[in-house]
Amino acid sequence: MTTSVVEFNDLDALERALAAGDVACVLAEPALTNIGIVLPDPGFHAELRRLTREAGTLLIIDETHTLCAGPGGYTAAYGLEPDLITLGKPIAGGVAAAAYGFTVEVAEALRGPVIDSPDADVSGVGGTLTANALTLAAMRATLGEVLTDDAWETMIPLAGRWAHGVGEVIAAADLPWTVQQLGCRAEYWFCPPPRNGGQAAAAVDHELDAFMHLYALNRGVLLTPFHNMALMSPATTAADVDRHTEVFSSAVTELIA
Repeated sequence: MTTSVVEFNDLDALERALAAGDVACVLAEPALTNIGIVLPDPGFHAELRRLTREAGTLLIIDETHTLCAGPGGYTAAYGLEPDLITLGKPIAGGVAAAAYGFTVEVAEALRGPVIDSPDADVSGVGGTLTANALTLAAMRATLGEVLTDDAWETMIPLAGRWAHGVGEVIAAADLPWTVQQLGCRAEYWFCPPPRNGGQAAAAVDHELDAFMHLYALNRGVLLTPFHNMALMSPATTAADVDRHTEVFSSAVTELIA
């Protein structure tokens, strides 16, 4: 076996997996999103970094879905200290793209076997899509013209406004639901906050999801086609957010009735 799977937020399981001293790296998202937004427990990332360092294990943080946390992703927003970081298509506005970075220490360790090796590809890392002109143009436009500091300063508060509106409706109806925010992304759950992917998957209510999506769609609000998530864009307005809150409130009222 070359890979061990550890549930998010389970530091005891991670410590057991690292105990043998034979784990080369830990690959982790700083927060889960594909199964819905699952945030780290308080202190989780500090312990994740401590445990990997003590085990001599590299820590790779995958920011493909968590770039929404702000400029520099979750790593910059919360001061994480990974050895390597990976990014995906959000940096190119959805066009197939990827980037990675690493510390100076990792770079020096790679210099001999990878960069200076006569067996390395002519570009060090090669492939059909290396230096694709469309991808690079999309990355330049996205990072230079769209995901600007001004855009983040607008989008993140709008996600907070969205989460606050949903949260007020949930509280007024006394429902055991929750709403989570991750930067300019926010999402509601029909349960208390899950702590890991297993709990999140078990909590999915497909019929209720479908009802909420269709109810909103029939009233001019299109949610993302999975979960109950809203991702703010530079074009999103406070009126858009408030319209969703209004529609969400009406849906909850009808459900309770």
